[in-house]
Amino acid sequence: MKRFNIIACFFALLLVFTPNQAFAEVGGLKKCSDSPAFNKRLTGSVKKLELRMNQYEADSPPALALQQQIDRTKARFDKYSRSDLLCGTDGLPHLIADGRWTHAAEFILPGFGFIYISGWIGWVGRKYLRAVSTTKNPAENEIIINVPLALKIMTTGYIWPISAWQELISGDLVAPNDEVTVSPR
Repeated sequence: MKRFNIIACFFALLLVFTPNQAFAEVGGLKKCSDSPAFNKRLTGSVKKLELRMNQYEADSPPALALQQQIDRTKARFDKYSRSDLLCGTDGLPHLIADGRWTHAAEFILPGFGFIYISGWIGWVGRKYLRAVSTTKNPAENEIIINVPLALKIMTTGYIWPISAWQELISGDLVAPNDEVTVSPR
């Protein structure tokens, strides 16, 4: 427990004292707000939409839709320029996956989100198959999904890391060696 507390304190200090500035020395990338290519891309996108908008009457539905698209484009570019994202010579934001904590929001946090969601899907599927294996006709329940049972299992599947740990500790997660078939090679 002492070791865990020391490691937790180390990571807490690392998070607290990590600067919030983006490091621009990564592959020649610049902060998006400072990138001329990024600003050129913004003006080019807006000009194309304004040219298309000029082909329609001022308050027509297509002109209003194009105006909304211009507003969304400006808002998107504004959000990129206010963030710590880095842009390349092409004017597009690039994701940095080098392990720095300043780029955690770009890659690490979405990566953990993906792992959590895919684990939830796998855990719920495993739990459903184990539940229907005890029914009278399990093959039919694998083909034609029992929706009420599946929804019940899905609503409890969000705690899959805790459930997986409990099953690992109890020995229910992994099948014993004598139940695993081995090729007789």
